[in-house]
Amino acid sequence: MAPAAAPDPTSGPPPGPATTAFRPHRVVVLALDGLLPFELGIPHRIFGRPKDPETGRPLYEVVTCSVRPPGPVDTDADFSIHVPNGPEALATADTVIVPASYELGPVFEEGVLTPELAAALARIRPGTRLASICTGVYVLAAAGLLDGRPATTHWADAERFQELFPQIEVDADVLFIDDGDVLTSAGVAAGIDLCLHMVRRDHGTAVANDVARRTVVPPHRDGGQAQYIHRPVPDPQVATTTAARTWALARLHEPLQLRDMAEQEAMSVRTFTRRFREEVGISPGQWLTQQRVERARHLLESTDLSMDQVATDAGFGTAQSMRQHLQTALGVTPTGYRRTFRTGTTGVAGANTDSVRYGAVDALN
Repeated sequence: MAPAAAPDPTSGPPPGPATTAFRPHRVVVLALDGLLPFELGIPHRIFGRPKDPETGRPLYEVVTCSVRPPGPVDTDADFSIHVPNGPEALATADTVIVPASYELGPVFEEGVLTPELAAALARIRPGTRLASICTGVYVLAAAGLLDGRPATTHWADAERFQELFPQIEVDADVLFIDDGDVLTSAGVAAGIDLCLHMVRRDHGTAVANDVARRTVVPPHRDGGQAQYIHRPVPDPQVATTTAARTWALARLHEPLQLRDMAEQEAMSVRTFTRRFREEVGISPGQWLTQQRVERARHLLESTDLSMDQVATDAGFGTAQSMRQHLQTALGVTPTGYRRTFRTGTTGVAGANTDSVRYGAVDALN
């Protein structure tokens, strides 16, 4: 007896009234030769977890495809993987993710697509959300999808990427950038940060935090790429700033001073500031602003507190100060942020045309 046919990944919902029924958001991951297996697995792990809290149905469907007919795709490891779908799966995507590859050929060397890759990308429907992990950004850039827009990639590739694509605004300091319909991330593990952000953008903090807990990763990482650049592992005998950060997180609503944090570690302000930058990658003031922004986001999403109450609880003091910080950090007002997540429509960037950058927040104080 012939084996049962596998579900057709190119088939959409049936015609007629059934088209209004629940359909999970389809994430299509483009597997290219030379890909990193770890990065290929990130979207499946993160998007494969979220479920509707009321019905228990998966909120996403993850499909892997190649630029060729179904078959093997080489990895950068000592094994290849079998990809069951060809490029036609890209035409069914709500989100397309391009993980890193070490065999991009002319895409990496000259910034141009191969005919095979160009034909595959041409199948993507207008309005599809696009995302890249690490050097997967070269594919989006070579396709002209990042011209005039901000983007990031692994810090080690940022300079070359900028030279190859001068029309793109490259920011090597952040973990990822959300520019609305196109999102880019830094190297490897930053792909986890990016995918968690997309879940949070789609379904709110509670769902994203549940995925993070189940994956045993932080829902949000402090600092940007600077903390990972050519930095040796700290000597365990050297004092750290961990206790000061824990102390500050419990007092975000208070008017904290740098000397207060330094006192928690029995350090001078100068020594504490230097040690803090070495460990976190940003200044204590920037870190405090980042944590207060995160606190404000959580309260705006999960409570009905007034703007003045949110500002007070998050440590901004006034609603005007909170508005200024959120506008700088996220490119959106507190009211716009709350409206976006409460209506369950698009994410932060959907409420504002400015890009959203995560991992390095400029302090206003």
